[in-house]
Amino acid sequence: MTASTLPQILATGLLMGLIYALIAAGLSLIFGLMDVVNFAHGEFLMLAMYATFGFAVFAHLDPVLSLPLVAAVMFIVGASVYAGVVRHAMRSKVNTGMVQIFSTFGLATLIQGGAQFFFTPDFRNVDHTWLSAKTLDLGGIFLPWSQIFGGLISLVAFGGLYLMMTRTDFGRALEATREDKGAVALVGIDSNRVFALGWGLGAALVGVAGTVLATSYAIHPQVGAGFATIAYITVALGGFGSVFGALVAGIVVGLVEALTANILPPAMKSMGIYALYLIVIFLRPQGLFGKL
Repeated sequence: MTASTLPQILATGLLMGLIYALIAAGLSLIFGLMDVVNFAHGEFLMLAMYATFGFAVFAHLDPVLSLPLVAAVMFIVGASVYAGVVRHAMRSKVNTGMVQIFSTFGLATLIQGGAQFFFTPDFRNVDHTWLSAKTLDLGGIFLPWSQIFGGLISLVAFGGLYLMMTRTDFGRALEATREDKGAVALVGIDSNRVFALGWGLGAALVGVAGTVLATSYAIHPQVGAGFATIAYITVALGGFGSVFGALVAGIVVGLVEALTANILPPAMKSMGIYALYLIVIFLRPQGLFGKL
């Protein structure tokens, strides 16, 4: 790494960090809303990537056009998972936390096994997209348009999330439910409906991220695992339940990963992320913006 290559490294890390933040946003939203960690989060991402591939192959839709459709599909998936699995797990009278953990972990295993059965373990790619193999030259800094698109979409998504949470009735109901799940029932807010919509929104966000990633990464049943690990670290760094902490932490993780990959062998690029995670956990266990 030299002074001349540093701007390229930082720009690449920034764009990738914005995508990591988008992946982590839904995970942080669900945890902040219900104190539930969704261990099927990576599999949601994988499903979104397969959905993008399906729209490209069967409907000939470029990922740029199929993005809202994939987000809508994943919204339905997220709301259905809450209604069919998580809601029942939360009713457990014994070891509720463990029941919630193993219910989403079991769901992850089921989704991944189903993907291997129906789609086979073969790697698939969304080829010949509008953004593939195209780069932007900014004074010697070369940025793939797919990453630029992902970064911009991430910023738009976080901006829309901020407006929704501060300017809409649903956003205010969401915040009220996050603060006191019991008291909201006294003012006529159906917490189950809020939880279902929250899970749908969280899945829609990871659906957007999956569409972006499908333009650059091979799609296979295990593709979500690596990204899910980074998402968990991002949520922990930003602070559990802090959606906008996930934005800052995602950028930090992307920059650290890019710098590490240019200092250590590329296969060890995650070492910097894990080292940062341990440092933050030792010095500030609640994360950068967490209140736990």
